[in-house]
Amino acid sequence: MTAATLAVAGLLAATMTGCSALSGSASTGDANSITLYSGQHPQTTQKLVTAFEKQTGVKVNVRSDDEDVLADQIVTEGGHSPADVFYTENSPPLEFLQGKGLLSAVRSSTLAATPSKYNSPQGDWVAVSARVSVLIYNPRLISKTQLPASVMQLAEPKYQGKLALAAGETDFQPIVTSVLHAHGKAATVKWLNAVKANAAGHIYPDNETITSDVNRGSAALGIINQYYWYRLRAEIGAGAMHSKIAYFAPHDPGYVLDVSGAAVLKSSKNQADAQRFLAFLVSKPAQEIIGGHSLSYEYPIASGVTTVAPETPFSQLQPNSITIGDLGTGSAAIALLRQAGLL
Repeated sequence: MTAATLAVAGLLAATMTGCSALSGSASTGDANSITLYSGQHPQTTQKLVTAFEKQTGVKVNVRSDDEDVLADQIVTEGGHSPADVFYTENSPPLEFLQGKGLLSAVRSSTLAATPSKYNSPQGDWVAVSARVSVLIYNPRLISKTQLPASVMQLAEPKYQGKLALAAGETDFQPIVTSVLHAHGKAATVKWLNAVKANAAGHIYPDNETITSDVNRGSAALGIINQYYWYRLRAEIGAGAMHSKIAYFAPHDPGYVLDVSGAAVLKSSKNQADAQRFLAFLVSKPAQEIIGGHSLSYEYPIASGVTTVAPETPFSQLQPNSITIGDLGTGSAAIALLRQAGLL
C-alpha cells in the first residue's frame, strides 16, 4: 500500500472528499452490522468477511483504502467515525491510532489466540497474519551470487540502474525503521540517499508493480514482501514466472517480519460485534482461509494454523529481532523518507 504521512494536518478536505470514493456504506449503530475500514488486500478481506457473515449473521460494510489514508481519516472523524473495526497490512498505523487513544482494549481471549510478541504491546489490537521482506530478482539480469547479503549493500554503486523500489509503500517503512534501529539516523539517511540514486528510473508506486516489472525484466531486483511473488505465480502460472525470491542474511536489518492486525475503535457503537469480528480473525476457520483457502499467501499466526502454501515455512524464517514496539508508528521512518525525497 502506498504511504502518505500519518500526520493529520492538512488532510481534512482530502479525507472528506475521499469518503465518497471508498467502497461500502456507513452503518453506524445499525443492529447486526459493523463497518470495517480495511487497508488489507481486498481478496483476503472479502473471503474473511463472507465467512464471518455466514457464521454470525452480522453484516460487514467494508470501506477499503490505503491503511495510512484510513488511519488519518479515523483521526479526523474522531468520536464520530462510522468505523467499528480497523484492519491493516502493517502494525504502524495501528500503533499510531493507539497512541491517539482511539482504540478499545481487545478481549484477553482474542489476544491469547496469537503469540503475544506479535500483538499490540498495550493490548489494543491483535495480530492476524505475518509477512517477511525478501529480494525479488530476475536471473536473466542478475545472478543469485550477485545479490546483496545485507539490505545495506543495496547502497553500493554496482546496483545503480538495477534496483526497483516502492518507497511510498507502507510495507517499506518497517525496513527503514529496522535500518534506523540497527545503524542510527546518519547511516540511514546516507543509505536512503544511495538507494534512491540506485533506483532512479525504477521507483514504483507499490510492491505489485515491482513484482510484475522484475518478473518481466524491466528491473533486475527489488524489495517486496514474499507473498506478492506467490500471488503473481498463482495468477499467471509457474511457467510465466521469470523471477525468483531470495532472503537477506539471517537477522539482517532488511529481513523484517511485519504483522497485519486489527483493532476495535473506541468510538464504535457496536463494540460487542466488533469484538466478535476480531475474535473471528484469529480463529481457526479464518486462519485457515489466510493459510490456504485464498490467494493471501501471508502467514497465519494464530490458533496454531500453518500455511499450506509452497513457501518457506514460518518456523524456518530468520528475521531481524526488531519488535512490534520497536517498529512503533513509523513516524521516524516517514520523516527520513521525506528527508531523502522519497515521499
